[in-house]
Amino acid sequence: MSRGRSANGLLSLGLATSLVACGYHTAGHYNTLPKSIHVIAVPAMENKTTTYRVEQKLTAATIHEFLVKTNYKVVPDANAGDAVLTGKVLSMEVLPLIFQTTTTATSSTAQATAMLVTMKCEVTLTDRATDKVLYHNDNFVFRNEYELSTDVRSFFQESDPALDRMAQEFAQKLVAAVTENF
Repeated sequence: MSRGRSANGLLSLGLATSLVACGYHTAGHYNTLPKSIHVIAVPAMENKTTTYRVEQKLTAATIHEFLVKTNYKVVPDANAGDAVLTGKVLSMEVLPLIFQTTTTATSSTAQATAMLVTMKCEVTLTDRATDKVLYHNDNFVFRNEYELSTDVRSFFQESDPALDRMAQEFAQKLVAAVTENF
């Protein structure tokens, strides 16, 4: 009986050791950045689109996400960080996804009730001391669906909460990709 327990114990220990050795980790809790990085500079992203202030919202959300989800200090000045995260919003496409139709005796109208937003960015994290690129993606694509409360035209107005939600979700994906090197 004790020989069976001992064999089971060794088997369990061997399995646990092999899983740890294989590099398994919980998503969002593994950091691949060098230990010398303590301060990350996040200057304002560039906006190559016609969407008003999208780069400001994305930059602010990215800074907030770094502060909330990591132990890094974040500064806006590229010369003050151990690493610099630069980004460009290259394109943004907003397409109607779901329509609501209204039919009367004389006419029929359709109004979008949900939109699909696809944003393509280029992002690079560079170690300032060595000029080594720690993370680069020239095709960082963010895609999500957003419900509309009123009108398509209001979707990207300055005070629209959908843009804030999109920026927050973008920042979550970006910070995870940069720190975990996906």
